[in-house]
Amino acid sequence: MKLSLLFGRGLPGVAIVLLSALLFTGCATVPETGRSQLNLISAAEEMKLGLTEFEKTKQSIPISKDAKAAAMVQRVGQRIAAVANLPNAQWEFVLFDSAEANAWCLPGGKVGVYSGILPITKDEGGLATVIGHEIAHATAHHGAERMSQLMAAQLGESAVGALTSGSSQLTQALVGQAYGLASQVGVLLPYSRKQEAEADYIGLLYMARAGYDPMAAVAFWERFSAYNEQHGGNREFSFLRTHPLDQQRIQNLKAKMPQAQAEYQRAKAAGK
Repeated sequence: MKLSLLFGRGLPGVAIVLLSALLFTGCATVPETGRSQLNLISAAEEMKLGLTEFEKTKQSIPISKDAKAAAMVQRVGQRIAAVANLPNAQWEFVLFDSAEANAWCLPGGKVGVYSGILPITKDEGGLATVIGHEIAHATAHHGAERMSQLMAAQLGESAVGALTSGSSQLTQALVGQAYGLASQVGVLLPYSRKQEAEADYIGLLYMARAGYDPMAAVAFWERFSAYNEQHGGNREFSFLRTHPLDQQRIQNLKAKMPQAQAEYQRAKAAGK
């Protein structure tokens, strides 16, 4: 569809501004992979959001009192951070007391690890897999990309509304529902899966460069896959999942292993 047609149908002013931003300022490149991404959020604004949310999280979720486990999180986190490319990062690694098997990294270098994932990580190699993956989300600016995608989806919804403004209410409702389904299943979820696979790959490189054997990543995901099966995971249709299927991500990691092993050997030669 030509842009002149959109403007000629009375596209709302906010949508016009967003469309201009998409066309002229929204292109960025992911480090390590070179993938082009849509990013309408500045690095400074993204970091500000991350720091604010992290402080809120520390107030709402108890911090673990397990000094030994917390020290391991710090040790592994700092080693990964040392090889990650995140300018102006304010690195902080916190072990939260939660039974949930999860971890995350907010923009700006704020990493949260839930104690519930430690029985699955088992050792520093497993933990490096998790932290490397989460830090990769931050260095690839996946949070800003997701927000930008949602902004673009809202722009598309505004455009659809403008183009069907002269149609019946039933037509407008049906078109709106179809667009919403198409954007969620056809764009937003696949992009989330793409980001997860990308974080797996970049995280694999980070852990290898930090001196952790990348084969530990495969062992971790095999354990996590077993954990998911025990807790009813992996039952959704793959096209409706925000994360790749566990077996698929394991295969992807194995395919990237020669490159990761080369990075690991260089790190070992450098004394890491």
